[in-house]
Amino acid sequence: MNDDNRLSRRGFLSLATFSLGGLISLIVGIPAISYIVSPARKKVEEINFIPLGAADRVTVGEPTLFRTKITQRAGWIIDERELSYYVLTENNREFVALSNICTHLGCRVRWVADEEKFFCPCHNGVFDKNGAVVSGPPPRPLDRYEVKEENGQLFVAFG
Repeated sequence: MNDDNRLSRRGFLSLATFSLGGLISLIVGIPAISYIVSPARKKVEEINFIPLGAADRVTVGEPTLFRTKITQRAGWIIDERELSYYVLTENNREFVALSNICTHLGCRVRWVADEEKFFCPCHNGVFDKNGAVVSGPPPRPLDRYEVKEENGQLFVAFG
């Protein structure tokens, strides 16, 4: 064998070190790249409608409180929550749901029928009938949710 074609000990160690480094980079790099890119490849979650109750419970022009329970499962964890919405209609055909959670600190708001306003007891936040901020520290209106009616039952968008 020709001495010019032989791989020196230093050359062999350099080649082995670079090969091992490349292999380790691939082993660590591929999962890391997939972890970074996977949220962009996730499918958009579709909107689910959860049942609220009978549409005839809603009085025209006055928000009506509805409570519903949902169960969500993530692996072995089962999470059961109670959600509350104020449902409002002006014509008994179009409905809107307002969150009963204040946008300031997350306290529960209540409807005061005599004053026709939502009131947050935490820091005296006040919202009008449509959820717009009237006074106090809330930075934005109450959250609004899409509502649909089917066979006399109301369903609110969730997800």
